Amino acid sequence: MSIEKVRDYFRPLGREGDILEFPVSSATVELAAQAVGVIPARIAKTLSFLVEEGCVLIVTAGDAKIDNSKYKAMFHTKAKMLTPEQAQEMTGHAVGGVCPFGNPEGVRTYLDVSLQRFDTVFPAAGSSNSAIQLTCDELAEYSHSLEWIDVCKGWQENAF
Repeated sequence: MSIEKVRDYFRPLGREGDILEFPVSSATVELAAQAVGVIPARIAKTLSFLVEEGCVLIVTAGDAKIDNSKYKAMFHTKAKMLTPEQAQEMTGHAVGGVCPFGNPEGVRTYLDVSLQRFDTVFPAAGSSNSAIQLTCDELAEYSHSLEWIDVCKGWQENAF
């Protein structure tokens, strides 16, 4: 089970007990925000894209949308999301629980700057009813993110 893989991932960091499991689905930004009790923008959604080398994950704020021109400038290809089957196969996580933790070797993770306006955010933890509260620095460290990038739009209106 994917959440167990994420729990195992966090165990050496002493954070496995910080994973929140909900009696309801948190598979979408709106459902996750309701389950956690925060505004949707604080949900750190992990989007999975197909690139020539395989798969990249981009973690964005819940109110951000991929800007196709920024994405193409960054990755030199058109943004093409993984199918649910590809996401499960390439990340080991089912859609709704895709997260930047415990992924197979070769999966590259990037964090979008839309997250940086929050002290803490809530990414999924490997299942469609889980999350973990992390600071942006913790998210960068634990996800082994390659860098902070700017590939989103639509969130600036909600920046404070």
